[in-house]
Amino acid sequence: MDTLEIARRFRGPATSGNGGYTSGRIAAFVDAPVVEVTLLAPPPLERPLRVERNGSVRVLDGDRTIAEAQPAELDLELPEPVSYARASALADASPPDPDHPFPGCFTCGPQGDGFRLRPTATGDGRIVAPWRPQESARELVWAALDCPGAFAVDPGFSRGLSVLGRLTARVEEVPQVGDECVVVAWPLGGEGRKFLAGTAVFRGNRPLAWARAVWIVVGDEFRDRVPSHP
Repeated sequence: MDTLEIARRFRGPATSGNGGYTSGRIAAFVDAPVVEVTLLAPPPLERPLRVERNGSVRVLDGDRTIAEAQPAELDLELPEPVSYARASALADASPPDPDHPFPGCFTCGPQGDGFRLRPTATGDGRIVAPWRPQESARELVWAALDCPGAFAVDPGFSRGLSVLGRLTARVEEVPQVGDECVVVAWPLGGEGRKFLAGTAVFRGNRPLAWARAVWIVVGDEFRDRVPSHP
């Protein structure tokens, strides 16, 4: 029986897995160049989750379905890349948010030993974040494709908190340790509680990976009440 387990390091909210990282772990069970992962419940941390494969993939915690994954298609027009120097200058001019709702988030939280990405607006509708990987793994690319999309659809958390509902991604190349990469995110519309975002990881002018995400606006109960341990 296949299982997977999400270590606490790879959290999003304090008690559940980072959506992008978790989706990347689940996508590894699907043999396809493009994989769609739908998150149906917050992925629990540090306990084995059962993986069922029967054409598609289901991840279960006991009898509760946490996520589903399947091969997919991804037709996405990518924006122009942003240089690493410009993205870094924008991030440097944007100090860490003291009111970050998920301070220990592996991708964008200001605490912990994750990426600590600081997605920042370029002023033309795009969000950018410089990323220099300290580890090289496919699921980490999925993590990088995650949070910048939330900043694109919900700037300043003006709509309240948003959580990842679905991520459809193609990873053509995994960056190496020390590569100067830039994550670019942009809004794709939406209505009600659902909003769409595109994200892409560039190294120079070359796109290494890209994704379309569905973000769900949720209540304040998802906000971390106790600061995560650094």
